[in-house]
Amino acid sequence: MTDPASKLVSRAHAADLAEAARGAGRVVVLANGAFDLLHVGHVRYLAAARQLGDLLIVAVNSDASVRGLKGPDRPILPETERVELLSHLACVDRIVVFDEPTVAEVLRAVRPQVHAKGTDYTPETVPERAIVAEWGGRTAICGDPKDHATTDLLATIRDRVSAHPPPGDR
Repeated sequence: MTDPASKLVSRAHAADLAEAARGAGRVVVLANGAFDLLHVGHVRYLAAARQLGDLLIVAVNSDASVRGLKGPDRPILPETERVELLSHLACVDRIVVFDEPTVAEVLRAVRPQVHAKGTDYTPETVPERAIVAEWGGRTAICGDPKDHATTDLLATIRDRVSAHPPPGDR
């Protein structure tokens, strides 16, 4: 079994691994997201993405990137902890963290044959689909229906705490 700590690699190393895998006839898949408060929807998405190829590289938004996309109160978990949680998933082969607001530059570096996105997208609505098509890659939608979201989970927690505050907060 791979040491979970060894799954986090630089963008350049991920690109080298992908090139070697393609050279060996293996299919490289790249999935991406913030993965804040890891939940079953994330796990199902990544497991389905891994089924699309032989090497799954997961690109994770950095803390700064998440804040830029989701606001100053996010992420809930820092990137080091999000990476650690993902590294323990058997379906995840390698992880790379990125600071940009989109995964476009990671895609250009890694050049996966498949860019896997969750079911909150369609192949036509994935912003990076044209980038992946530049080298003959394809965009695939996978995972279960988008019934799970960190934003929804946070709202549920807030609602429950408001309805039933801890004894010291009444």
